This record gives sequence, structure tokens and C-alpha cells, in this order.
Amino acid sequence: MSTFRIAVVGSGPSGSYCAQLLSEESDQPIEVDVFEQLPAPFGLVRYGVAPDHPKIKSITMSFSEVFEETPGVRFLGNVRVGVDITSSELRSHYDGVVFASGAPLDRRLGVPGEDLAGAHAVRDFVSWYGGHPDTPSNAFVLDGHRAVVIGVGNVALDAARMLVRTTEDLRATDVPQHIVEAFTASTFSEVVIVGRRGPAYAKFTNKEFIELLDLENCDVIIDPDDLELDAAQQEYLDSNPAATRLFASFRKAAERGALGRKYRIRFVFDRTPVEFLGEDGSVSGVRLAKTSDPTVTETLDTELVFRSVGYMGKAVPGLPFDTETATVPHRDSRVIDGEEEVPGVYIAGWIKRGPTGVVGTNRRCALDTVTSILEDIGSKSSSASASTVVDELLRSRGVQVVDWAAWRRIDEAERAAGESTGRERVKLHDRNEMLQFAAGDVIRLG
Repeated sequence: MSTFRIAVVGSGPSGSYCAQLLSEESDQPIEVDVFEQLPAPFGLVRYGVAPDHPKIKSITMSFSEVFEETPGVRFLGNVRVGVDITSSELRSHYDGVVFASGAPLDRRLGVPGEDLAGAHAVRDFVSWYGGHPDTPSNAFVLDGHRAVVIGVGNVALDAARMLVRTTEDLRATDVPQHIVEAFTASTFSEVVIVGRRGPAYAKFTNKEFIELLDLENCDVIIDPDDLELDAAQQEYLDSNPAATRLFASFRKAAERGALGRKYRIRFVFDRTPVEFLGEDGSVSGVRLAKTSDPTVTETLDTELVFRSVGYMGKAVPGLPFDTETATVPHRDSRVIDGEEEVPGVYIAGWIKRGPTGVVGTNRRCALDTVTSILEDIGSKSSSASASTVVDELLRSRGVQVVDWAAWRRIDEAERAAGESTGRERVKLHDRNEMLQFAAGDVIRLG
């Protein structure tokens, strides 16, 4: 019986689930190579989940089992598909290729001043405090009084919460030491979260909001006038129990008011940013208009603005791309170009369905992809190259592939750094240093 070989591009939740399910669901021998552009696995679970949410990050333990305990599954980190190896080369060496490359871009607001210094996509901030190796360590200097976050999703709340965390809180996480020091030196005392629609339509979960209310060092402020609902919002609440629970928590916050704590997170709703104001090339304020009555405006002075209005997929070289949805078009997870299927090419995760859902949503999405792959290979014979062919190709191009054993050396170095400072782990954030540990060229000091 032929052994089929599948390439998966991306080791985040959707890619890791694809690797796991391909092995579990196939009745035929199957090998899976998971390609990752970073030296570390797990994608947004490692670099996008807030570091003070360890329960969500613990999903990496089950993903690790996929690579450690599943026969025929390999991790090939530090390999850039499209640079170190092309998508067409993957298609020629594997029976199928799954693109699970996520949504690496950010939606823009399209307002004047959006490119001023101090105005950022929230992803850049998340990548910075998450220790992403492609984000400079000095990307943010937290010197100001008020920060503004535009958007009302969970990531917006993550960013706001991180700005008011204490040094002790941060030392309980895995963030690099320079991040702890930067937050310790922060002078920000207020964060304003701006919702462009009414409060009924806030997208973050009640659990996330309650977590803000439980912060002992921070007031959560909502103006009761902002909780007056129009008929459309009331109708939405009447048909949406989760939104109703969240709105009830808003009312509790409004009733509690200010308690005189060190920090404050203030929510404003029904406000649309119409202009970023600046002095000497840096942001100094945000002009807001009331969404329901644009003639009513106000200006928030600020030195730091994050737009958190959604992620976007990026075109994959060699594949069709729908610019309207920022996804790769597909039929039952099979990539299509017009009405024609692209043989042997599949998608999973955010590049397939857009940036929606939680980590577990990706398992269901991956299962649909795997089902289509297994239907297609059916009783066919494999035409894939041996694994040594791809290995030699990458070696000939000077690519330092980080396999699972090499990643474990990085992992051990991070744990050792944590142990020396009384923490479980301290992330390595410099790619070159990570690759040195991967190669076994250095010994962790401390």
C-alpha cells in the first residue's frame, strides 16, 4: 500500500489540527510535513494569545503531542514557503498541500493621519509583547498618559489589559524580560476603548470583560448615557443571550463607577474615528464623531493609538485570491480557480474562512479539510517524492531547518531562563539567538 505524503503550510491551530487529523482519520499510511516560517511552532497560540491567559496557551501541550507522538508527522521550522521553497515545488513533491497560513494582515480605518507615528495596528503591539522574533524589541516605548484602542473585540481588551498590568502580573507570564521592563517604565494611566457601534454589538466576551472588572488596580468606566439603546440594539439583545449577559455587565460597571484606582479603562460607544491628529509627525489626538449623529464630535488627546478592527488574509503566491473576503476561494476546502479545482491544493483556518472563531473552531475547520483530502486520495497510488528529496533541496539552499528536536532545544533554553528568574518560561525573541540554540551552538547563561 502506498504511503501518501501531505505538506501543511503553517503550524498554528489549523495546521496542527490538520496534521493530527490526517494521521488519525486515514486508513492508509500517511506522512505529514508541517512547514513553519518561524523557528517556533504554534502560530497565534504562541504569539497572538495574551500572555496572561495561560489556560488558552496550554493548548500547545496537545499540539506538541502531535509532533512528538504521531508517527510520520514532522515539523520543519524556519522554512519560508515562497522563498526557501515554492508552492509549486511543494505541489510537485507531495500528494497534497494544505495552506493554513492564517490572516497576517490588518484592516485599516482609512482615515487621515492613520500613518502617524504612534498609531499602530494592534497586531504589532501583540507581536511585540508576545516576543515575536520578527518584531524589534524597541518597537514600543510606553511614554504617554492616554492610549486609545479602536475596536471592541477580545484582542482590543487584551491590549488594554496589558497596559494596566502590574510588574508582578507580568513576571508570572512568559514575556521576555525587556517587555516586563518596558511595561514597568510605562507612564500610561488611562486606556479608552472606542466602539464604533452601540454597546449591544460589542464583540468581546463577557468573560473577557469580567476579567477587566476584577483587576484590583484599575477602574472600568462606562457612562450610563452610552447604554441607552435604540430599537435595533434592543431587538438584537432580545435574540442574543450572550450579548444580553455582556450588556448586564456593562450596567454593573456603569453603576460601580470610579473607585479611585491607579489606572482606568474607559469605554465609549457609538463613536467613529474620523481623523488622527498629529504634531511633528506623531499622533497627538483622535477626533471622533458620534456614529448615529456625525455632527457631534469630540477629540481625545493621546500619544498612542491601536486600531483593532480585524485581521486580513494575504494572497498566497501561485494561488487565486478573493480580495473582497481576503481569503483563498475554495469548494469543500479544495482550492478553486474560477470554477476549476486546483488539483491537490487545500486550505484550512483563517485563510479559508476569514479571521473568525476561537482556537477550537479550527479543529472543525481542519476536519472538513482532511475529509476532502482523504476522499481525493481514495484508492490512488502516491506520486510523492521521498522525504529526503525535500530535505536535500532545503539543505542545498542553505536553509537551517528547525526540526522538532531543534525546537525542543529552544524550548529548554526558554524554560531554563524562566527557572533562573523564578518563572516557568521566558521567551527567546531574537531569531538568530533562537537558531543558535536550535543548532546547539550556545549554552543558556544564568
